[in-house]
Amino acid sequence: MTPQPPDPSTRTLETPPARQRSAAARVALAVCAALAFAGFFALGTWQVERRAWKLDLIARVEQRVHAAPADAPGPGRWAQVSAAADEYRRVRLAGTFLHDKETLVQATTRLGAGFWVLAPLRAADGSIVLVNRGFVPPEARERPARRATEAQGETTVTGLLRITEPTGGFLRKNEPAQERWFSRDVQAIAAARGLDRVAPYFVDADAAPSASGTAPAWPAGGLTVIAFPNSHLVYALTWYGLALMVLAAAGYAWREERRRRSSENAADAQASRRPDAHRD
Repeated sequence: MTPQPPDPSTRTLETPPARQRSAAARVALAVCAALAFAGFFALGTWQVERRAWKLDLIARVEQRVHAAPADAPGPGRWAQVSAAADEYRRVRLAGTFLHDKETLVQATTRLGAGFWVLAPLRAADGSIVLVNRGFVPPEARERPARRATEAQGETTVTGLLRITEPTGGFLRKNEPAQERWFSRDVQAIAAARGLDRVAPYFVDADAAPSASGTAPAWPAGGLTVIAFPNSHLVYALTWYGLALMVLAAAGYAWREERRRRSSENAADAQASRRPDAHRD
């Protein structure tokens, strides 16, 4: 006697292992998509906040640069000097230059490649501030070529307060023993020149007045470049765009999954109504 297949009306419905694995995969993908969306959205929001901070910084620096010069921070305030509160502040200081202890730091400006001339300025109380007197081309790097521009005795300097640069230049570290300087590292320069009581900042001196149309007198001051890259809006839109792409991909996958499940349910329903061709 040929065994009869079970009656479709009495069989119990069970979820095939393949469908169980598919359901687990869908859950895992949904979790990954949610995490990716949250991560991209958070990064976009962070860039929006960074943009607001950068715009505020630019506004503050612009105000400092065009303000009237104030007295440079003295020794009693050196511990409180910071980039956030003081960089690019216009300051005024008085003292005597120690030209014999100047330091040449490699530089590239709109006038070409050459050097910054950093000279210590000793105040009446004995404290010292390094002053970036300005830029000189290679042919004017030696003091005799510009001795006529060296201020003697008590002098007053105005300029922009700058924070020390201890990390060296781009992919280049200072080599004090070889007199090769790529950044204006105040502490390292002070140590190399045997200077004490040196401020933790330096001052970019303003340009000296000169007759119109004449060649600049070396060193040429007033060449400070103030630039704050502000691409945060582009970055924010990129991260938000990726978040939207994840959301769109998740929506598409969800729609396709519903369509597939509807097709499977319809196929199961049709199979359950199919007459048994092997019944006696």
